[in-house]
Order: sequence, then C-alpha cells, then structure tokens
Amino acid sequence: MIVIGEKINGSIPSVGKAIAEKNEELIKDLARKQTEANSTYIDVCASVEEDIEVETMKWLLDLVQGVTDTPIAVDSPSPDVIVKCLPFCKKEGLVNSVSMEGDKVDKIFPVIADTNWEVVALLCDDTGIPQTAEKRLSVFADLMKKAEEYHIDPSRIHIDPLIEMLCTSEDGIKMVVDVMTEIKRQYPTIHITGAVSNISFNLPARRIVNMAFTVLAMNSGLDSAIFDPLNADLMGLIYATEALLGQDDYCMEYISAYREGIFGQKK
Repeated sequence: MIVIGEKINGSIPSVGKAIAEKNEELIKDLARKQTEANSTYIDVCASVEEDIEVETMKWLLDLVQGVTDTPIAVDSPSPDVIVKCLPFCKKEGLVNSVSMEGDKVDKIFPVIADTNWEVVALLCDDTGIPQTAEKRLSVFADLMKKAEEYHIDPSRIHIDPLIEMLCTSEDGIKMVVDVMTEIKRQYPTIHITGAVSNISFNLPARRIVNMAFTVLAMNSGLDSAIFDPLNADLMGLIYATEALLGQDDYCMEYISAYREGIFGQKK
C-alpha cells in the first residue's frame, strides 16, 4: 500500500492552531512519527487563505524536510499554489491534486510532464461530483486523454474515485467498487487512491468503518490511500490484507512491520 500520511493538514484543529502559532515542534513531531510508521508520502496542506498559502506551505515544507527524507505530497485546492510550491521540495513526490475542473490539469500536467512527480487525480469536473459509475468513468476517460497528451504514464497517476459518506449511499460501496474495478481493468499499472476517512462521516465508531472499507477496497484495486498512518490497527489490517491478496511474498513485509512496531505491539 502506498501510504499518504494525512496528519499535517491545517483543517485539523490542532494543526491549524500550530500553523497560526508557528509551533514548529508539533509539525516536526508529526513528520517524524508518520515517517516512523512507514508512510510513503507525507501530505502537507496549509488550509489557509490563498494569499498567504504559498509562504505558509514553504514554512511547513522546510520543517518537514528538515526532519525526514520521506517525499512530500503537496496538497492544495489551488493549482497555482501547487506549481509555486513544487520547487520548495528537495525531491519529487506527489501532487495532490488535479481534476477535470476548470484548467487544473492544463496548469499542472505541463509542469510535471517531464519529471518523476506523481499525481492524485479526482474524478470530478465542472459539473461537480458525478453520481453514477458511468459518469465517473466518463470523467476518467477525459482525464486519461489529457495524461496521454502530456505524456504522463498511467503508473504515475493515483486516481481518486471519490469516496463519499456511507450513510447517504443506497448501495453501500458498490458504485465506487465498480469504478475502481473498471479503472484497474483498463489500466493495470495505474494507482487507485482516496481519503479513507470520508467513508465514515456522520457514523459512530468511525475507525471500524474505515478499516472495513479499506480491506474491501484493497480487494477491488485500492493500492494507495490518504489516512492516519499512526492508526496501528488500520496499518496492521493493510499489511495483513496485502499478504492475503498474495502481494507480500512469504508474509515478509507483514512480519517486518510487526517487528518494527508499526502494529501489534508498542515500540
């Protein structure tokens, strides 16, 4: 599983407070802990007004990169902010994110075309979030035409099929599973990602729902996810599921993660 650690996000009250107060130690501690939990990328999202977003992102990126070599997922709803922040990164990582809304793709894809930057792509467009699998797959087709135009290999793309609240769904996760399955059928090397915690909004015991969804989604192609890597129970389930799906030869990754204290025991 490609783990995109979600903890450094200004929309989280404690992190928003740390950003406002320039609490460097809290940010650095979150970066260290997510690295120790085997995060593939550390997502950095300022969640501040756009006129101060670039300078805030630079401050955050400098702090994170001062304590870890883990690549950054540069996270902003503004393509202009993302493009300005990429040079602040010491190594190529992940752009979070693009979609078919407005000119996001045409601003970001040319910048990352001849690089090793990977990118999260959401299946929405100027009409909003499509409500059927067919419409989301239509947006996906448009997105992949753009990727081909800019020579961005599918293996560099993390498709977010848009995970929505389970409590408002009439058919559970069937629709999103159908989308993931078809995407993987068309492009076996593409990644499928998403914000795992979206599934459990407005439900009690959210951790249980998040974990159940992750296991089921991995069986349908989810191989990249944005979540809390400090959730040891979820990390354990991910390693176990990979082994059960035949993605972990002789369970070596599972055993190694257990020994490192990623799950199942305290360090």
